[in-house]
Amino acid sequence: MVGYAFMGAAHSQAWRTVNRVYDLPARVRMSLICGRDESKVADAADRLGWEAYTTDWRRLVESDEVDVVDICTPGDSHCEIAIAALAAGKHVLCEKPLANTVDEARQMVAAAARARADGVRAMCGFNYRRVPAVTMMRQLVADGRLGVIRHVRAAYLQDWIVDPQFPLVWRLQKDRAGSGALGDIGAHIIDLTQYVTGQLITGVSAVTETFVKERPLPAGSSGLAAQADGHGRATGPVTVDDAAVFVARLDGGALATYEASRFATGRKNALRVEINGSLGTVVFDLERLNELEFYDATRPAAEQGFTRILVTEGEHPYMSAWWPPGHIIGYEHSFTHQMRDFVEAVATGTDPAPSFADALQVQLVLDAVARSAELGSCWTEVELALADVAA
Repeated sequence: MVGYAFMGAAHSQAWRTVNRVYDLPARVRMSLICGRDESKVADAADRLGWEAYTTDWRRLVESDEVDVVDICTPGDSHCEIAIAALAAGKHVLCEKPLANTVDEARQMVAAAARARADGVRAMCGFNYRRVPAVTMMRQLVADGRLGVIRHVRAAYLQDWIVDPQFPLVWRLQKDRAGSGALGDIGAHIIDLTQYVTGQLITGVSAVTETFVKERPLPAGSSGLAAQADGHGRATGPVTVDDAAVFVARLDGGALATYEASRFATGRKNALRVEINGSLGTVVFDLERLNELEFYDATRPAAEQGFTRILVTEGEHPYMSAWWPPGHIIGYEHSFTHQMRDFVEAVATGTDPAPSFADALQVQLVLDAVARSAELGSCWTEVELALADVAA
């Protein structure tokens, strides 16, 4: 694994757990972790359960002991590491968004296509697909329980940078992160809604805003926490968006609205998606991730109303390996489910999802949103990654 901070810790927990929960056709050995700071990565290896550490990611790619490379770094390094790993015959799991630019994402898709011909697999880590309630939400739509999809509403709201004195961490720098709230959390709701509905976003009209344009330089950071320069004098420009809002059309005819903000005061990790169809509505709220709200308009009028479904039964997606009904799971379990699906795909020689081509489609939406915002919210068509998918 390359990277050991927020996502590195989440992925490590999942790698440690997956074989203890699920009966899989292969066993995970946590061989080698990589980070640039030797003392920090040495501590992370011990704390997170890795056998050894290195400060050079090329050692992972070249090692005969490594079959899978898991990329948990900022987006500016995804492309180089993934392409090198795939060329070396390593299966690759890469965190979202796939890359910082469409061009880099296309290069990664092409590399994955070449590697696939030799039996090497690649997957992008959109972990919210693996929340059991989200997977069930998709099943309800696919089974026709909502009828014709007419509206999609998606919002992902956080507030961890609302303080203007919060330091200028890498997530606020375009050259490291690619974009701000748009790519960091907006990518999740773009992928989630396309996954749940089975429809692709075809066009957007967007606005973005950077509310705090200068921030103190950081003295240190870890995950989503950071400390400012103690002198309080050195500052730097914020080069990404703080919030993005856009309307969209989906290829099945639905109208959609999306909002991604890291300035929603009081909202810590508030991802909410509502799908309205001709026969019903389904709602998911990440802060109540074991539940769905379902409205079945085919019921007699006297019986209609939103039903709370507790998604903890053994027949619900992923839940058979966990606890008795009603015993809830949490955020970290989505990563365990992600590793389960990835290990099964690699071991059985099947294609994991979301593929790099799926992640490129999200990247194309992000690019269209950014271009629309730059052009005064003009309607902007989203290119389809059909050629890349075919490859």
